[in-house]
Amino acid sequence: MINREMLDELTINEIENKYPFIISFFADNKLDVDEYRNETFISFLEHFSEEEREEWAIDTTKLTEDIIVYINTMLDFLGIKEEKAVDSLTIIAGHDKSGQKENFDNITINKSEIISIVGPTGSGKSRLLADIEWTANEDTPTGRAILINGEKPDKKWRFSSGNKLVAQLSQNMNFVMDLTVSEFLELHAKSRMVENEEEVIKKIIEAANNLAGEAFDLNTPITSLSGGQSRALMIADTAILSTSPIVLIDEIENAGIDRKKALGLLVSKEKIVLMATHDPSLALMADKRIVIRNGGIYKVIETGKEEKAMLQELEKMDKVIKGLRTSLRKGEIINYNDNISNINVYESIH
Repeated sequence: MINREMLDELTINEIENKYPFIISFFADNKLDVDEYRNETFISFLEHFSEEEREEWAIDTTKLTEDIIVYINTMLDFLGIKEEKAVDSLTIIAGHDKSGQKENFDNITINKSEIISIVGPTGSGKSRLLADIEWTANEDTPTGRAILINGEKPDKKWRFSSGNKLVAQLSQNMNFVMDLTVSEFLELHAKSRMVENEEEVIKKIIEAANNLAGEAFDLNTPITSLSGGQSRALMIADTAILSTSPIVLIDEIENAGIDRKKALGLLVSKEKIVLMATHDPSLALMADKRIVIRNGGIYKVIETGKEEKAMLQELEKMDKVIKGLRTSLRKGEIINYNDNISNINVYESIH
């Protein structure tokens, strides 16, 4: 249930994302909030001058009370019970494939943090993601336990077909439905009872094309999307429309998308992001990285200043490679003299 304190904290954008039906309240009360979406509703009301309040009969106290009553009444009518926000995820140590205790006690990850999971192929990175997805309770092959907000999670996260705790983006994303991108997004928006469907869908397609190597539009059949386009669409959809607070990503480097923008988009929506990766750039973009060895967590490393400096150099290398890739795709001839200065970036690191 919403209260006055929440109105002092949530921006109008956040209110609309959390309670999509609130758009009807704004329309019914002729409140034009478009230019104030990054401010709180209280701040929006305070911008009216005394003259405007008198001329348009604006009662800010009543509007504040009315919006609280409206939201809570709608929640009751729709039968929606609000879940406590997921602020943290804690992994409690289990054991590796040899039965030895993992080399840590517990790890707590907070929202808006990015954690990379690194290790050789077959070391157990995907197993860790699975433990988180199923909120393990010492009953998986690793013996790990997962806490949400420092507490043992409700069993509904494990056994409900409508599990909204985790959104997982796997390596292979192949659509089989005979739908256009627009129809696919409309179905998801309707399932979330989003009223401003057109606006949300527009945001998703814009965000997806900002990530994808090659643009696509709402009329594109989803079965014709490339692997990179599919991944871009699902990341944008997860960030903007999904209510899942935890996002698990398996090898985003193989997606053919702008990885840095993808992670930035997810974190901007206050998601907890964990990604299994072999890519050094992605590993160093994370706040911490979990090192997996022999099926267990061997080490947890916080990304330091020197590694962040190295990341800047790796990003320069990526930019060079991306430019060459674009030239090749356009059918251009790669000129050695034009590119040698960029390629020297490599040598400056060694």
